[in-house]
Amino acid sequence: MKKMPSPMYKLMMDPTKVVDVRAFLEEDIGSGDITAKIIPETTYATAEIITREDMVLCGQPWVDEVFKTLDANIDINWLASEGASVSKDTVLCTLHGAARALLTGERTALNLLQTLSATATVSRQYAEILAGIDCKVLDTRKTIPGLRDAQKYAVACGGCYNHRIGLYDGILIKENHIKAAGSIAKAVQIARAQTNAQVEVEVESMQELLDALIAKPDRIMLDNFSLSDLKAAVQLNACTVELEASGNIGLVNLKAVAQTGVDYISIGALTKNIKAIDLSMRITLVH
Repeated sequence: MKKMPSPMYKLMMDPTKVVDVRAFLEEDIGSGDITAKIIPETTYATAEIITREDMVLCGQPWVDEVFKTLDANIDINWLASEGASVSKDTVLCTLHGAARALLTGERTALNLLQTLSATATVSRQYAEILAGIDCKVLDTRKTIPGLRDAQKYAVACGGCYNHRIGLYDGILIKENHIKAAGSIAKAVQIARAQTNAQVEVEVESMQELLDALIAKPDRIMLDNFSLSDLKAAVQLNACTVELEASGNIGLVNLKAVAQTGVDYISIGALTKNIKAIDLSMRITLVH
């Protein structure tokens, strides 16, 4: 029987706690949108945001906040739900309000939506492969700077799970930490004495796995283990601690890794290798 999941992963599924678009708007607008000023303040418009490829929709709260920050009177009507799979050429939402605000917010809103939807889309692909298998796919800290919380929300929206959010909410003892501390045993001992946070140790060989099992962390990460070594590690562990596989794992071999019996598989590609979804915003009516 597998161990109950530890608090090492958290689901960032409440966007009200992570949505903040001020820095993104400041980056784009700076001292003011000098192009939008060619449009009279009294001009109003209706627009649509359209996807040009299949995707999992993610990022609605960020789009809403962009336009709300610019003009609280802009009305947005979403035609697809957050987390829904949508087909290419689908109209995702319609917007209505002051044309200046719509044009000023367009790129920031689309940048966020295309990035978070890409993250959710890739995460959905991984989640679907492991449907029915008792193994969870985790993200990593390999996120786009400034979008840590947002991308982890998108991962959860796509159906995968979050590893620790940052350096503050979970201990992951890696090769350099072990060398600096002197040994796996010493690193774990010091970590236990300093905090109540969950402790994970990364190992790169069966000998290091044995050392880690003796040290008794909460989880052991098996880095770049072959399938045969993963199976051997699961048998040796005998459900003593949680096991996480990592390194050179993708869509092609994901299921085979999960079937070795590990509890988790961490995938940096969920957040770092994404290709932005092709989206566009088109004004359909001006008055």
